[in-house]
Amino acid sequence: MAEGSSPLEQFVIQRWVPAEIGGVDVSFTNSAAFMVAAVVLASALMILSVRQRAMVPNRWQLLAELSYSFIAKMLSDTVGKEGRPYFPFVFTLFMFVLFGNFLGMLPYSFTFTSHLAVTFTLAAFIFIAVTLIAIFKHGMKFFSFFLPHGVPIAMAPLLIPIEIISYLSRPISLSVRLFANMLAGHTLLKVFAGFVPALGVAGILPLAFVSALTGLEIVIAFLQAYVFAILTCLYINDALHLH
Repeated sequence: MAEGSSPLEQFVIQRWVPAEIGGVDVSFTNSAAFMVAAVVLASALMILSVRQRAMVPNRWQLLAELSYSFIAKMLSDTVGKEGRPYFPFVFTLFMFVLFGNFLGMLPYSFTFTSHLAVTFTLAAFIFIAVTLIAIFKHGMKFFSFFLPHGVPIAMAPLLIPIEIISYLSRPISLSVRLFANMLAGHTLLKVFAGFVPALGVAGILPLAFVSALTGLEIVIAFLQAYVFAILTCLYINDALHLH
């Protein structure tokens, strides 16, 4: 988190390599740079840690294997055997969000998951993808999702609009949850960190709070990646089983 007079200054997108094509701004920004860093670091962890495939894994290989098993079990528990083809996507999504959250905890870094444009793009892609999966798998039967089996037909005029609104709100709730948690946590950290030098010796109290809050933010960074991934699994389960 970069130092600045405002707690929100850390979220400002900066053009590192200005560029424009056909009147469209395609500059390489700090946000894009940290997205690339998240992809590179996550890829390096998985590739380098399992390259030797030792019978007795070292700490890095163990971390990679635990990450693999964690997502595999999550997908199996929520979707079942039919979820196996979607493991690469869910695993990639989890690692991307996780590394994005963790990179944002480093001093002078940038948290791209604290921007709604990023989280909503991810959520919108997931929403469109699972909807297409459901339509290709079930055809017109997909629309029965909005009127659960066993519901009296007289309830349809009331229930169907509610179900449609609930379904269409998925990308909003999915994206806002991640964005809001990362934005609020980092802002709070910046505010209390600003009290430390201002209070001098008495700054030991806000310093202790900042230390505790940093630990909490690390936990939240993992939890938000987990929530993002497990909700994606649930959406895939709905697409495959229509319930």
